[in-house]
Parts: sequence; C-alpha cells; structure tokens
Amino acid sequence: MKAFFSKLSQAIMLPIALLPAAGIMLGIGGSFTNETMINAYQIDILQNGTWLNSFLQIMTAAGGIVFANLPVMFALAIAVGFAKAEKGAAAIAALISFLVMNVAIAKTLVVGGLVKGGAVVLFGNAYDGLLTSTLGIGGTLSMGVFGGIIAGALTVVLHNKYHDVVLPDYLGFFGGARFVPIVSAFSALFYGIALTFIWPFIGAVFGWIGVTLGDMAASGNGYIASFIFGIIERSLIPAGLHHVFYLPLWQTDIGGTAEIAGKMVQGTQNIFFASLGSGDFSQFTSTNFMSGKFPFMMFGLPAAAYAMYTLADDKNKKAAGGLLFSIALTAFLTGITEPIEFTFLFLAPALYYAIHVPLAGLSFMLMDLLNVKVGMTFSGGFIDFSLFGILPGVTGVDNNWFYIPIVGVVYAFIYFFAFRWFIVKYDIRTPGRKGSDVAVVSKKDFNDAKSKSGSSDMAMADAMIEALGGKDNVIDVDACITRLRITVKDGSLVKDNHYWTTKLGAKGLVKVGNTGIQAVYGAQAAGYKTQINTRLGK
Repeated sequence: MKAFFSKLSQAIMLPIALLPAAGIMLGIGGSFTNETMINAYQIDILQNGTWLNSFLQIMTAAGGIVFANLPVMFALAIAVGFAKAEKGAAAIAALISFLVMNVAIAKTLVVGGLVKGGAVVLFGNAYDGLLTSTLGIGGTLSMGVFGGIIAGALTVVLHNKYHDVVLPDYLGFFGGARFVPIVSAFSALFYGIALTFIWPFIGAVFGWIGVTLGDMAASGNGYIASFIFGIIERSLIPAGLHHVFYLPLWQTDIGGTAEIAGKMVQGTQNIFFASLGSGDFSQFTSTNFMSGKFPFMMFGLPAAAYAMYTLADDKNKKAAGGLLFSIALTAFLTGITEPIEFTFLFLAPALYYAIHVPLAGLSFMLMDLLNVKVGMTFSGGFIDFSLFGILPGVTGVDNNWFYIPIVGVVYAFIYFFAFRWFIVKYDIRTPGRKGSDVAVVSKKDFNDAKSKSGSSDMAMADAMIEALGGKDNVIDVDACITRLRITVKDGSLVKDNHYWTTKLGAKGLVKVGNTGIQAVYGAQAAGYKTQINTRLGK
C-alpha cells in the first residue's frame, strides 16, 4: 500500500508541476488588470483598451485554461505514471477514455430524463451545482480531478493487461498498444453510464465535508481544521505521500465550493485562482489549507538552517554554510523545504515530529485566525507570496498578507532557538558539527572528484545505479520536484541512508516497502533522473 501511494504521489506531480507557470500567468495578469490597482496608482499604460492590458488579459486566460482542464491532465498523468510500457499509448488511451466517459454521462442524463430545470434529479433529490462543461462536452457531471483519476486509473489497468496482446493475423494491425484505446473506449462507455447513477452520492459526501469545513470557518472554528491539516500534511512529508493528502482538498469540493463570477468552483486552490482572476475574494475563506505554509517555509526553516550553521565546527563552517545557506535560500524563494527537513529528519526524528510538525500545524491555525487569504501554486515561497499575496493586496483585496512576514519573523526566532536548544541538549551531529559523519562536500571538492574519475555528470548516475543494486535491479526511475522516485526489484540490495547521504550527496533516503526508493536531492532530482535513465537506456 505504501508503494502504491508513493507511485500515485509521483504520478500526480506531473500536472502539479504545470501549476507554477499557470499560477504566475494568473497572478501577474489578474493583478495588473485589476481596475482598483490601476486607478489607485494611475498607471495609464495598464488602462483597459491599451495593448499591455490586452496582453495581460490574454495571459490571464492562458493561466486559467490550465486550472480549468486539470481533470484531463490527471487522467493523462495517472496513465503515464502507472503504465509499465508504451507510456505514450497509455496517455492517448486515457484521453479517449476521459472523453468517452464524459460523453456517456452527458447523454445518459439526457436520454434517461435525469435533467430537470438545469439540475440532476435522482431518486427525488437534486444535487445543486452538479452539471458542468468539460472540453466542450456540456451537461456532464462535475467530478473534478477525481473524474480524471478514475478514467486514468481504469485505463492503465487495461493498458498493462493488453498492451502486448496478440490478435489473429487478420486483426493483427489492431494488436499490441493499438488495442488499448479501443478496449478503453468501450470500457469508458459502460463505466460512464454507471457513474451517472453513482457519482451524485459520492459527490454529496464530498460536498458535505466541504460544507462542514465551510461552516467551521463561518462559526469561527475553521482554525481547528487548519491546524489538523498542517499536522497531517507535514507528517506525511518523510514518506512523500503529502501530495495524495492535500490534492483532494485543493482540487475537489472536499476543500469547499464557491460561486465565482457566476460559476461554481470546487477546491480551495481553484477557488483562490478563480477569485484572483475575477478580482472577487469575498468567497475565499481563510480556511484554505495553503496560507499556513508561508511563515515556516519562508522564515522558520531557513532560521533552523542558520541555527545548524552556527553550531558547526569552525573548520567546517565554510562547507556547512555552502550547504545550509543554499537550501535555506531555496526554501525562502520557492517553498521547497525537503532538503532542509531531511537534513535533520534522520538525525533527530523527535526534532522533526515533536517541534517542527506542531509548529507547522500552528502556522496554519494562526493564518486562519488572522484571516490571511494568500494562495499558492504548489508551495509557500517568496515568489508565490509576492504574486498571490502582495500584488493582490495592493489592488485593494483584503487578504491580510502583511501578517505573514510578521508571524514569520516570530517563527524565525522560535525555530532558531528551539533548534539550537535541541541540537545542543541531545548532542545531534548536524552538518559539520563535532566531526559529524554527515557529509559536507563543497562544489569544488565534488568537481575535483568528477575530474579525477575521468567522466562527466554521468559518474554520479553510475554511482547511483550501483547504490540501487545495479542495472538489473532498477525497474523505473522518475522524479518529482525534490525526490528521485525509484522502483526496484529487491530493496535489500539498495545501499542505506548513511551511504546515500555521505557518498552520493542526498539529503535523505526513504524506503517504501521493499520496492519503493525515494532519494531526496532538491531541485537536482529531475536532472539526476534524466542521467540515470540515459545510463539505463530508457
């Protein structure tokens, strides 16, 4: 089960990786076409009708189309992520399945007489806001990203079973990977009809959860949900399963629904960006499962890195500083914090779970109590904070963005002194401290080692493959934003965490079951994935 959810987390990172680019388009376009800001600062070049305003409107629409079509992207991502072979054919089959499924739903609703007065009526009950339009298919059910996940998951099951099927000679052209879209389309026809009758009740459950969270926020108790969310989300980071946890809240009606510009929108992230695009933040609640990341990602964890630097031995301070300051800067700018977290996670699990995780949960709660309404694309760094906090704030939006740096400064002091106290009290050998066996290798040392080996970056790929038990033991290599996610035949052949951190420069290694391997490298993960797959001939 751990291996499955790890693979699922890896697969859904494909569409999530698109969100920063789309979010930036929406952030810049939405903010600089806002009439309140234009009039307040008297920026004539941005007035409606100018070429720059027209371009920014196009940019806003370009960013919005990504969020509007996330379901089909998830269908493709699930198929590509789980397909054992012929991944391109799996993606095409998933697209066909998604289209056929939605057409089957829309037509079943019509021919079955289940649409009355613009609402779906089943067993005498109408579920408001159930109908939507997807890829030009009007009158289908609104299932959000779950619709894409269902289509992608059922398609990949068929793909892995039939991608190498052998048909009789007279049908040979339709054999192998060509058979998959055919069988997937027919299957989608039937499960699309079935979903017409099943999904309204599933959607009702999700809607009830969203309404409950909304009621908690309206009654002043939303901070409880925010606190619990923060605790669970950070606790799942070591296993790499946090994406699976927060995705339904961000992208489906589990995270709430709101009417923005006359259209029902599901999921806290979608509500935020729809609000950003329309300039109407009145329906965006502070129980948003996003704003709480900014204080501890931009301020808290970088301060923890500085605390570790101050405790490094004098002779190791330069090398330790190179390591710690770079990952602290990454956390501040982008919100990618795993390189810092894995620096101390394995050395002191109690420091992670007893201090860091509760502080993260408290950060979400505080942002809720202070009614901070700042969203993000995928993480809480300065880039997202500027685009989705400061810029909307200067347009007259009451998002209370200024509480983030205020709380953040307080968090910086708390993290700094809490980490110093814990490291000293329990004698934790953080990077460069007391002859620590945690590797601190400078870039010069690394380049010198590469030049002595007589090879290029591929030397690292070869070393990683050897540490994974050799080529024959590696089944699949992929990467998310910060991790190499690898599937092997036998996990016992893989070198342990100590070897990866001291010899291969990883921030940490997680074994998920006996076949799942996650090596944390930060932003370098995608590059290492390409190099390893090149060496493997994939």
